[in-house]
Amino acid sequence: MKLFLKNNLAVIGTYFIILGIALAFIFSLDKKVIHLYFNQYVGHAATDNFFKYITYLGDGTVAVFLLLGLLIYNFRLGIYATASFLTASLVSIALKHLFFDDENRPTFIFDFYEHYKLKLVDGVHTYIHNSFPSGHSTQAFAIFMCLIFTSSKQYYKFLFLALAVLTAYSRVHLSQHWLADVSAGSVVGFVCSLIYYAVFIGNSKFDKLNKPIFLFLRYWRSR
Repeated sequence: MKLFLKNNLAVIGTYFIILGIALAFIFSLDKKVIHLYFNQYVGHAATDNFFKYITYLGDGTVAVFLLLGLLIYNFRLGIYATASFLTASLVSIALKHLFFDDENRPTFIFDFYEHYKLKLVDGVHTYIHNSFPSGHSTQAFAIFMCLIFTSSKQYYKFLFLALAVLTAYSRVHLSQHWLADVSAGSVVGFVCSLIYYAVFIGNSKFDKLNKPIFLFLRYWRSR
């Protein structure tokens, strides 16, 4: 645990600072006010296109390919990330449909209650219900936090954190979610990756899985 904290303290601290800033907004301002603040930055072609495509890093289909790549690269890392992803996704789905089924998304609230037309990114289909938490943010953080915790280089850790944060923010920029939705999703993904780190990476019983999948399969067949 001491080694884990030593290797990841800077990036975890950075994540908590970002989360703390988001929470300061969430607890001090109405969610509609927050969303209108960020919505003013929609309409610039470069940023709109950037967030339109980076949001796919939190998409379930893209996540499958990422996880397959990790399994091929390192079977232990792949299983770790897959377990984190699946658990985080199930938690997100349960929260959306069992506990916060009545939480509506920004376009629904502004169209039908505020009668205000948000600036939207062209070519993006916006959803209206099951807002909390953000599934894309949950899934992006579940995978990228696994990569952060297992990377040996600090610049890789911060690169993966940046990708996770930008993916989460893209959901606000595209008016798919409120800031609270993506913040909660990031926490779910973070917690799941932390739990499964202890299970798969911090546990020496899984050391034999720490190889590319084809070498692991060769080892398994030779037993």
